[in-house]
Amino acid sequence: MGITSALYSGVSGLNTNSSAMSVVGNNLANTNTVGFKGSRTVFSDMLSSTVFGSGGKSQVGRGVTMSKVDNIFSQGTFESTTSDTDVAIEGEGFFMLKEVGNDTTLYSRAGAFRFNAEGYLVNPEGYRVQGKGYDVNGNLIAGDATDIQVQNVGLVPAKVTDSINLNTNLDSATTIIDAVATPFSYTDPTTFNYSSSTPVYDTLGESHLVTLYFRKQDPATLVAPNDNAWDYWYSSVDSTGVPFGDVAGGAAPRGEILFDQNGNLDPALPDPVPPLGTNPNGTGEIPALDYLNGSVPTPVRLVFDTTQFNSVSTVISQDQNGYSAGNLTNVGINASGVVVASYSNGEQVKVSSLVLAKFNNPGGLELIGSNMFTATEASGAARSGLPGPELGKIYTNSLEQSNVDMGQEFVKMITIQRGFQANSKIITTVDEMLGELINLKR
Repeated sequence: MGITSALYSGVSGLNTNSSAMSVVGNNLANTNTVGFKGSRTVFSDMLSSTVFGSGGKSQVGRGVTMSKVDNIFSQGTFESTTSDTDVAIEGEGFFMLKEVGNDTTLYSRAGAFRFNAEGYLVNPEGYRVQGKGYDVNGNLIAGDATDIQVQNVGLVPAKVTDSINLNTNLDSATTIIDAVATPFSYTDPTTFNYSSSTPVYDTLGESHLVTLYFRKQDPATLVAPNDNAWDYWYSSVDSTGVPFGDVAGGAAPRGEILFDQNGNLDPALPDPVPPLGTNPNGTGEIPALDYLNGSVPTPVRLVFDTTQFNSVSTVISQDQNGYSAGNLTNVGINASGVVVASYSNGEQVKVSSLVLAKFNNPGGLELIGSNMFTATEASGAARSGLPGPELGKIYTNSLEQSNVDMGQEFVKMITIQRGFQANSKIITTVDEMLGELINLKR
């Protein structure tokens, strides 16, 4: 084995330490890159030359080579932001993205997302974020992840009211009104014990007021085995200002509500008053409301979450499921990873839920630039699903910072520099030795 082989050992050291310096330089260059994962170099020796001596067989190394550049997927710290579409992952999951026109799924830890002109949630390079959408009832749609898109970027259409839920208390000690002497009249407060108004919306999104009137029945006139029964009526006004509903003088009750002796709704007593004879106690229906404004007449289901306690009659809460048309005011991502669109009418619509992916061997992922990776045979297939303990937790208004430790990188830089210097000394020393060898013949 000649002395010149030592030159090549030095050259291998120079090349390997140069590559290691490139890795350190790349790490330091990306200390402020969102979601960046640092790398490290792993060296290995080249042992292939065998020599024989009086002591037997020996092996002489031929230098060093770079065995592997490992990606380090340790957790980065979080930076708080003011953008509602900035998200970070705590855990081992990755965001899933796709390029337009390409079905290959890419993976990233960088959650600096935004919406483009078409309403798609994208990263800064325009790759579309993947998620699972919600249907009109707020239920997740089964199937594979798809592009996240807010379609109603202008007006969200109005929703007609078809259900009213009243959480009320009707005073058990209220004064009994003689139904014969004072028949019900919606204009005369002395003919009913209590009233409550609820705003509702027609199919055009116009708001109207529906008023319900309650009057306790006279126990002397009851056939039911208790004295805890109330009648109710309703009224509203059409677009021309003309009232309709149970507005005629002495109109028959729209229905009745029956309570047990504890002041709770009695499910054993169905409502016997037509047209609600088939409805269970505590529910009813207002026939199709026609406001004469071009909207579609729509019936409204009534649900009385009502009690009869010895306390003042009051509305504890009331709810109806309609709303007017509204402009899109904001789109954000909540702590569950759900994209929520907020509109000027107060409605919040679930658009889609982010989907995360996880790998058995994330170190086997292949870097393709722009903070994105692609799966390989070494990484294994991705397991995808909604954010959670297994795939990772979502933090909103946050970005994951680079996991590069500058102090550690500078120490590596020093050791690589010294390694490079040592290998350069090998070359200069061997050169001097060769010079001495040539100078033997003078």
